[in-house]
Amino acid sequence: MNYVGLDVGLRKSSLHILDSNGKAVKRKEVGGGWGKLIEAVRQIPRPFTLCYEASCGYGYRYDHFSPLAERGAVGHPGQLRLIFRAKRKNNRVDAEKLAKLLYLDAVPQVYVPSVNVRAWRALIEFRQKLLRRRVSLKNQVRALLRGLGIVPVRGLWSKKGLAWLAEQKLSSMDDLRRAMMVDDLVQVNARIRQLESELKKIADGHPAMALLQTIPGVGIRTAEAFVAYVADPRRFSRLNRIGAYLGLVPCQDATGNTNRLGHITREGPATVRKLLCEAAWQGIRRDPRTRAYFQQVMHGDEERKKIAIVATAHRWARVMLAMLRNGEVYRTREKIEEEPAGLSGPSTPPLLADCTPALSRKRRDRGGRGRKGGKVQGVATRGASSLTTPG
Repeated sequence: MNYVGLDVGLRKSSLHILDSNGKAVKRKEVGGGWGKLIEAVRQIPRPFTLCYEASCGYGYRYDHFSPLAERGAVGHPGQLRLIFRAKRKNNRVDAEKLAKLLYLDAVPQVYVPSVNVRAWRALIEFRQKLLRRRVSLKNQVRALLRGLGIVPVRGLWSKKGLAWLAEQKLSSMDDLRRAMMVDDLVQVNARIRQLESELKKIADGHPAMALLQTIPGVGIRTAEAFVAYVADPRRFSRLNRIGAYLGLVPCQDATGNTNRLGHITREGPATVRKLLCEAAWQGIRRDPRTRAYFQQVMHGDEERKKIAIVATAHRWARVMLAMLRNGEVYRTREKIEEEPAGLSGPSTPPLLADCTPALSRKRRDRGGRGRKGGKVQGVATRGASSLTTPG
């Protein structure tokens, strides 16, 4: 078995091969694009395993390398400390270190989703970019009006508001700025609507979307982002692993009897983290149990409000992952007590039959648990369809 380390660049890549004894067999610099690199990998004597860092286009490379190698390992760039903390760093040295890590089976790997899921994620992230662009344009329009001493009307971004904005008499230069900003705003709104229409088509054919939206405060945008980035619930061995994946757990510095906890790690997809926090605010308003959990974490201290909302978002993430595993619809305990007997679903859920087994009956009866002491509140009832991700 050969062990291949790759340091991939856009126009130049480095390749390092170790044999089964860990001895260097070949070093090579591959010029040209990724097509040349794929050809160079195709010429490596089989069998071999291959490792490279996750960077832009890692999924494309994984799709082409997987049929050639016995096993492909995509290294987590933020956890390859052997490379990033080195005093001497270049493509050839990085490829050698990746090959050695692969030989030692010490590569911190990332999950590589399917082509359709990667495209789904990219569509979600592109919508977020358009939203940021829209916010920037609105702020520019407000700054223009404020600079000219004009007080905007309420509902400035509605049709009537934009018509009022167009009627304001401005100088030729300010009029040009206003016209261009309003035109850009109209175009951005049209593109966002187009993207949301396409995302809705995906959501309509995905039963997991309707399942997660049974949680008070979780809408289509939060549900689609969570499902797209989780992709396969089986890859999380425990519910509390989802918090670390989404960067919702605190940084830790422990030594001896001292244990220091700092701000959250902010690792993983920022879009999901943002949407979960927004959903948590809505859940506090709509769900009494969520509101009670939020107030319990806050301890009546207004300065702990941000800490409490992040903790609530972390709780939602564990609940949502448990629902994807079990295929169970979320309902608050208060609502279930009001329903007459005999309205529970089928005894065995057909959801995610090929995924990780459901929680034990004991854990399910008490609502499931995340980390020790963090009880996932609420009661779930059975759903009825499959929850596979697109592709």
